[in-house]
Amino acid sequence: MFKKIFGSKGGGAVAPPSSTPASANRTINTIQGLKDSEETLEKRKELLEKRIEAELEKAREYTKQKKRPQALQCLKKKKLLQTEVDNLDNMIMRVAEQRMLVEGQRTTVEVVSALGNAAQSTKANLKVLENVDEVMDDIDEQNAQFSQIQDRMGESANVDNDEFEQLYADMEAEQLDAELLAPAPVPTTKVPHAPMPSVPTGLAAPKKKNQGELELEALEAEMAA
Repeated sequence: MFKKIFGSKGGGAVAPPSSTPASANRTINTIQGLKDSEETLEKRKELLEKRIEAELEKAREYTKQKKRPQALQCLKKKKLLQTEVDNLDNMIMRVAEQRMLVEGQRTTVEVVSALGNAAQSTKANLKVLENVDEVMDDIDEQNAQFSQIQDRMGESANVDNDEFEQLYADMEAEQLDAELLAPAPVPTTKVPHAPMPSVPTGLAAPKKKNQGELELEALEAEMAA
């Protein structure tokens, strides 16, 4: 099956199955219709279950009142309703199974279609890559031609640098002569002065006299008097 979808080495790949918009819409409508039917059956079942409960309650009341015929009638209705509920359960199950089946088929078709498209894209890409050697050769040839053009344009723009080297040497010589003829610069930094020795400004303290010198001065004063 997968060989038919994705192809084989011996032959071309078959176009992958793809759901047309019409078929996709039909599938969606079918799934939605099954969902609606399932909901309708569920609502019908819920209503019947309420009626069964009501008939059972009535049968209990008639039994308390000793009304046997009425109680039996309610029980018969309850049985009929229960039979219909059982049929609804079977129908709900069938509808749910069919809905899940269609949903599964839709998912499978989408997956297989995506895989088939991927296989076709891969095959087309490989077909392009078969010519990779030719493409690379063309690129190398174009690069070589472009390099030749750039080299040719660079040659036409080349100039003789000897003239500029001589001009630069002359400028260096002029600069050296200017530096040699310039006067020596005068230093502007002040030389720090050495500190002068300090001169004592106060008088020397008188020498203290001893006791003998004091007695001698007193004696000289008496004789002078």
